[in-house]
Amino acid sequence: MNPQWPGEGRRSWAEPFRIKVVEPVKMTTREEREAFIREAGYNTFLLRSEDVYIDLLTDSGTSAMSDYQWAGLMLGDEAYAGSKNFYHLEAAIRDHYGYRHVIPTHQGRGAEHLISKILIKPGDFVPGNMYFTTTRLHQELAGGTFVDVIIDEAHDPSSVHPFKGNVDLGKLEALVRKVGAHGIPYVSLAATVNMAGGQPISLTNLREVRAFCDQHGLRIILDATRAVENAYFIQQREPGETGRPVKDILRELCSYTDGCTVSGKKDALVNIGGWLAVNDDQVAEETRNLVVVYEGLQTYGGMAGRDMEAMARGIVESVQDDHIRARVGQVEYLGKKIEDAGVPIVKPIGGHAVYLDAKAFLPHIP
Repeated sequence: MNPQWPGEGRRSWAEPFRIKVVEPVKMTTREEREAFIREAGYNTFLLRSEDVYIDLLTDSGTSAMSDYQWAGLMLGDEAYAGSKNFYHLEAAIRDHYGYRHVIPTHQGRGAEHLISKILIKPGDFVPGNMYFTTTRLHQELAGGTFVDVIIDEAHDPSSVHPFKGNVDLGKLEALVRKVGAHGIPYVSLAATVNMAGGQPISLTNLREVRAFCDQHGLRIILDATRAVENAYFIQQREPGETGRPVKDILRELCSYTDGCTVSGKKDALVNIGGWLAVNDDQVAEETRNLVVVYEGLQTYGGMAGRDMEAMARGIVESVQDDHIRARVGQVEYLGKKIEDAGVPIVKPIGGHAVYLDAKAFLPHIP
């Protein structure tokens, strides 16, 4: 437990920001909310936003932007080619994530689509530390087969393993023996694994995976959408990392991979946007050719210049220790409140959401 947290479950810190703008929301009665959810067929994705008073559906694209980001919107260079905002974004990604080549996309799934089409051929197998829905589907649409190589603890909601995003090297090795390294285009890793409850991967495990992949000539492609959260958990939980700046941990984490896909709607604190970043020159060239077909020119990739500027600035702000501590801390606070109320949740509490263990309190539903 970080010494700056006075007690578990107590929200007693001051946020490292000043609230300058408020937006009125519609207050609803319980009867109204029951009617709304019935009309939506009990599907929260079909509710109208204006009918929702407290919206806990997702963190994706819902962040309030900073005054620095809003100021950046006014500096949007909407030139079709060579927008200066792209170069600001490229510089921010190179500085904080370390990759050489940056290709913007309209959001993260655009990046997943591109890397899948370029690297995966029919019959390939793609091992990963669990999966995210769109990531796996893009891999399968390209002809690949996803193989889960995450540690067993990740599938146990009650396990308090601090790094449930870790790869089981035995499972990965077994797949290589079965299909051969030639049948594996890359290892697909996610930071703070969403489907496992926002659980991180450790630097120690990632180093081991990198060594294994180097031995077998395999690439590693990281879903770095929430890699800043992952870096924070490493700082908090991994021996020898306490007190190390999150920015430095993030850079090292990415250094063990060959490229990444990112939805900027999470860590980068914007409402839209994403990118694909790689180190390989040939892969980068193929991506720049393909992005024109599906997203836009390689210097805007389906994004407005002003949005690229906001994302570039959001990256810089996202790695500040005070910021990420407060962001993850509010999730921890909510999770402990829910747990104290007797509701079963996935443990440990993740970085961006509290996941309910539905099977534990709805055992009658198959």
